[in-house]
Amino acid sequence: MKSFKSHFKFNKDERSGIYFLLMILVILQLLYLVITMGVFQTPTTQLTTDAELQRVIDSLKNQSLKKDTLHIYPFNPNYITDYKGYVLGMSTSEIDRLIAFRQKDLYVNSAVEFQKVTQVSDSLLELISGYFKFPDWTKKSAVQSDTSIQGANLAKKESTESTIVVQDLNTATALELQKVKGVGEKLSARILKFRASLGGFLVNEQLYDVYGLDVEVANRLLTYFEVQHEPSVTLVNINTATAYEISKIVYIKYGLAKNIVAYRDKNGGFVSFSDLLDVPEFPAKKIDRIKLYLTLD
Repeated sequence: MKSFKSHFKFNKDERSGIYFLLMILVILQLLYLVITMGVFQTPTTQLTTDAELQRVIDSLKNQSLKKDTLHIYPFNPNYITDYKGYVLGMSTSEIDRLIAFRQKDLYVNSAVEFQKVTQVSDSLLELISGYFKFPDWTKKSAVQSDTSIQGANLAKKESTESTIVVQDLNTATALELQKVKGVGEKLSARILKFRASLGGFLVNEQLYDVYGLDVEVANRLLTYFEVQHEPSVTLVNINTATAYEISKIVYIKYGLAKNIVAYRDKNGGFVSFSDLLDVPEFPAKKIDRIKLYLTLD
């Protein structure tokens, strides 16, 4: 019994250590209870919507939608590209029919003929035909009431004059051009410079090729000006001319002229202008302008 009691005999320092140990254990136990009861937990806050911030977000969304809105301007349906046709809602087969038709050097001259070639639906034709603008120099369809006339006359509706005296585009001065809304000194100078490089406009549509000239402004100009006297042009024989001679045409750079000569040498000459479409890097959408300056004989 005495030996057993000897295990519970402690000196003063040992008893103090035991007291401190017990105190630490009690404190730790209390801390554990406090933490598990959530005394120090941060209160959960509910997400609230800032009405002003939401208004700004909605405004930005609306602006983004407006930027993505498609704006259609008057255009010649003969030059619809794959991308343009896709944007207008045409199917791949409808676009291919138009391209195949154009590769035969043929044109559609009315909305009715456009539908006949492409086989687009009546609903799509009704949607886009109001923007058709056919060139003045092409032969119009006998159906004059066709909605394509609306696109061709869109710019003319802006004029408040009952009678317009149309002037020759090839003799117009800078000051005369500047009388048209949207044409300033810089644009009029560009038009005259481009006209000089061409040696004169052969067709009205060449006005659209002036750098920086907006389609709407060009349409407005063609209300007051048109090609009345075509300049005399020396045609370049595409089957015999050198690359340098071909490159003198405004629409053809020297690199493209070399491709034309290389294609000609490899294939034995051009039988029709549509063969040019097979030349590497040839601008298909410009073929109707380019062939104005070429001959096959």
